[in-house]
Order: sequence, then C-alpha cells, then structure tokens
Amino acid sequence: MFMSENVRQNVLIVNTAGEIRRLILQTLAGRGVRGVVAQDVAAATHYLRDGRWNLVVAIMGDGSDCIERLIADVRGETPDLPVVAVGNDGDVAQAVAACRAGATEYLTLPLTTERLETLIETLLPAHDVDTAASESSDTRSIYRIAGSSDALRETIRLAQRVASSTVPVLITGESGTGKELLAYLVHRSSRRVRNPYVRVNCAALSESLLESELFGHERGAFTGAVSQRKGRFELAHSGTLLLDEISETGPRLQAELLRVLEQQDFRRVGGSEAVNVDVRVVCTSNRDLAAEVDSGDFRADLFYRIRGVHLRMPALRRRIDDIPSLVWHFVNVYAAESRRRIRRLDEAMLSVFARYSWPGNVRQLRNVVRTLMLLGEGDTLDLDGAPQIVEELTDGQVERGSGGESVTTLSLQDLERHAVLEALRRTDSHQAKAAELLGISDRTLRSKLRRYREDGQLDRDDEADSKDTPSWLTSRAS
Repeated sequence: MFMSENVRQNVLIVNTAGEIRRLILQTLAGRGVRGVVAQDVAAATHYLRDGRWNLVVAIMGDGSDCIERLIADVRGETPDLPVVAVGNDGDVAQAVAACRAGATEYLTLPLTTERLETLIETLLPAHDVDTAASESSDTRSIYRIAGSSDALRETIRLAQRVASSTVPVLITGESGTGKELLAYLVHRSSRRVRNPYVRVNCAALSESLLESELFGHERGAFTGAVSQRKGRFELAHSGTLLLDEISETGPRLQAELLRVLEQQDFRRVGGSEAVNVDVRVVCTSNRDLAAEVDSGDFRADLFYRIRGVHLRMPALRRRIDDIPSLVWHFVNVYAAESRRRIRRLDEAMLSVFARYSWPGNVRQLRNVVRTLMLLGEGDTLDLDGAPQIVEELTDGQVERGSGGESVTTLSLQDLERHAVLEALRRTDSHQAKAAELLGISDRTLRSKLRRYREDGQLDRDDEADSKDTPSWLTSRAS
C-alpha cells in the first residue's frame, strides 16, 4: 500500500487512424500513459463528458471545422485541459484555425516518437511519488495522499481500519493538512462507498443558514422558502456526511446535532414530521476541541458523541521527509500549466523547505511549488526568480547578492548543523533517537558531532542555545 505508485494519466485521441494512431498509442504506453481513441467528434464529446482527462490530441484534416468546434468546446468547459492539434505541415490556415479555437499547441505531420515523448514529458510528467493512499478509476484520480512518513502512514492505517464500521470519526489537524482527503478516504474504504458522500462547511454559513442547509426546510418556513428543500442529512441517507470545521457551530445548533446523531431523525425547518436517516458522520476541526470543551465553547456531550475514533492529521513540519514526494506530486499536477519539464529538485531549495515551519501546511507548499514553476526557468525547480518566496521561507533571513538577487544567509552546512541540533533537542540528546529522526545511522550522527566540535561549530553554549530554537521537524542530514 505504501509503495511508490503513479495514478495513471489519460489521453483522449480524436479523429485518427492507421499509422498515426498506432504511433501515438505506442508512445503513450511506453510512458505509462493510457490512450483512448475517439473515431469522431461525437464519440469524443461522449468520452469528455463521462471521464476525466489529462490531455486531448485532436488530428486535423477532413472535417477540421468539427475539430475546431470540439477544441473550442473543451476550452470553454475545461480551460485548463491541454489540447494539442495535429495538422499538415505548411497548412497555415489550419494552424491559425486551431490556435484561434484554443489549442494549447499545434504539431505538424509527420509525427515522430521523439516529438511525442517531449510533448508528454512536458505536459504529462509522471515522476515517482511515494503515496500513502490513493484510488483511481479508468479516467480519473479519485483521491491521492502523497507521502510515506511514519506519522502519516499510522494515521491512514487507523482510518482504513475503522472505515468499515459505523463509528463516528473526528479528524483534527491544522488548516491545510488534508483533513478532507482523509475523510474521503474513510468513506471510500467503507461499506457505504456506493452511497452518497455529502459535505458541508460549517464555517462558511451563519447558524440559521447552516440549520437549513443541514436539515432542509418546508415551503413557507421563512421568506424566500418557495418550495420544500432537502437538507444535507437527508441527501446523505445511507452514506457519509462530512461536517467540516464542526467547531464553528453555535450552541443551539450543537444541541440539534447531538439529538440527530443520537436518534438519527430530525425535522426540517418549519416542519413537524420527523425524517429518519441512516448517516455515518465524519467531523473535522482545526481547533483543539478538548480545549474548546474546557472553555465552554463546545458541548462536552457532542464532543464525546462525535469522537468515536479520533484521527490526527500530522502537520507538515512533523513529516518533513514527505516534502520531496509532495513537491514531485505538485510538479506532476502543474506541469501543463507552467509548460516546464522539471527533471530535478534543487538541493538548496529542499534544505530551505526542510527548515521552514509551514504554518499553511501542504496547502501552502502546493502554492509555493506552483509559483516557483511559473516564475522559474529551466529543468531544475529552485528558488531563483522568486525573491518573495525566499523572503517568506527564510523568515526574512536573506541578503542581497552583487546583482541584487535574493540569497539565503544560511549555507547547507549551517542547515545541516541546525537540523542535527534540533533533532538532539527534540529527543533530549538521545543520540539513537535523534539519528532515527534524521534518517541516518548512529555512527553517521556521531561522526557529524565530532566534526562540528573539531571545527569549533559545536560547544556547550551552542548546544544549550539549540534548546531554544523553534520546534521545527528537521530534514534528513546528508
């Protein structure tokens, strides 16, 4: 389950036959990409409606006007889906028509394996990503949780173990850690997988609107209620209901939720008839609900009712070893948007990533990688060209180079030494545990400590100072 795996990517090939079709399909298969052939525009429209695609390759030629309309329709419905048009060499009118319709790129015949491989590597990279859990259908990725750290694996193992039961699940963790992905994993691993999965963001609505959203309302219940409306509990019957950020609900609604969870029935707003439901409830919160109970901001009885099983999604700073996998995952996701072929990750960038505290967690890392891909150049993903990102990730510890560019003041050796000191601080100077945390052997750790002392980089005062450093989980020392 925790092996490196890639969710298969899907390419729809439109209006092709014979040697061209064979060449495209063989090239895609050689790159681990699934190709599906639509013989005409009508078939392509059907495939596009019923599947999720990573790339469309449309062959111009006879009936090019239909292909142009298809390209325009794809661009209108899914603007980010790359569409490559293939036409005759020297046919300027055809190329112009394809570009006007919205084609991402125009290739000319005859096609070669090399040109197709370059195209696929640019638009559909498939870098290996360590994946803790994922599920995909023929034409789409249903969900994917990248990473393989012990903390993440343990959380997912427990989620999968309790998924087949009906016990309520509470998922806590900081914003941006992926709590909703874990909630969906619970549903997909349960016996209710074929039944509805419904979610509601409790933080996005006022209490009165949230009540109507959850329980529905009868016609005339309030101004604007012109017809009966089913609520999320009713829509989730026989399935799973995700109450996202349940800590944002008020006292009155908490009392209503407790009654529904206990009795599995409710009344629509403005109604008198009881509605019976069979719903498995999963709740998430980015707050410490136990502390909320102690402060009187959350009902204790509701807290113990929803906390049948408590899953904690680890913060990114607690799973630093997952950062490279997450970066490669986002490179795969945003390659088509940036049109960059990323072949390696800069080591200095990864070291900066490892030292940063990531208050926005995986969501913040995703946005950083996306920005670096758009602003940078070349086949190496690094911090060049994004001084604002450098400022953000180094907490302002930057200086200006001779050309005015931003550079970090910490060398790789400094980053390594701080990583070692932080590991020792976190393990109360237990070298075996510190070495395990760093992902190195005891012997390697002792060697590094000896070198630091010999070079005058480590003494008692330095070790004492390290106990006051921020509690960031450190990177793997090399």
